[in-house]
Amino acid sequence: MPASSACGRTTSTFCTSTVSTRTCRSRTWRARSRSWSPRARFATSACPRRGARTIRRAHAVQPVTALQSEYSLWYRAPETEIIPTLEELGIGFVPFSPLGAGFLTGNVDLTTELEATDFRTSVPRFAAEVREANMALVDLVREVATRKEATPAQIALGWLLARKPWIIPIPGTTKLHRLKENLGGADVTFTADDLAEIDTAASKLQVAGDRLPKALLDLTGK
Repeated sequence: MPASSACGRTTSTFCTSTVSTRTCRSRTWRARSRSWSPRARFATSACPRRGARTIRRAHAVQPVTALQSEYSLWYRAPETEIIPTLEELGIGFVPFSPLGAGFLTGNVDLTTELEATDFRTSVPRFAAEVREANMALVDLVREVATRKEATPAQIALGWLLARKPWIIPIPGTTKLHRLKENLGGADVTFTADDLAEIDTAASKLQVAGDRLPKALLDLTGK
């Protein structure tokens, strides 16, 4: 995959997070390309949570180095069109929320009460009425973690890293011990049989509830 930094050279990153629905996306990308830094040896362009067609349009205007979008064991929609498109065009993938907003860590259970200010209180997948159904996926991750002598978080991250060499998840945390735990995900190894087994087991599970509140889903076009 294209390097984002090498030999100590400067890297400029231009990122469009949410594109206005009133502006042509090709025009947005052209405007961004004019901001290209002549001092940059490598430049990375990140495209938001959009479909394969938009990625192709953006890439035709200015080469895209990486796409940042949600992807995890409990949100696998990118596998249908996005990931094949990225692989074809040589674009890296930077999945956010690789731990399912903490759900895949196993630290959220049926008795967990989220604070009123916690964003997840507005996320349908964390609603009390569907949480029990979604715990089945957590149980699967825990089972694999036991076999691999790792934590559920490390399994969720290691699974992503094993999918493609150009997939780099970005888990968020404010705690040093969680950061160290997350880094351990890179040490978990998965064989082709391991991945196939997880896929087979996960395919039998149905994740309940939308991944985001409806207002945000409308913005992402998903």
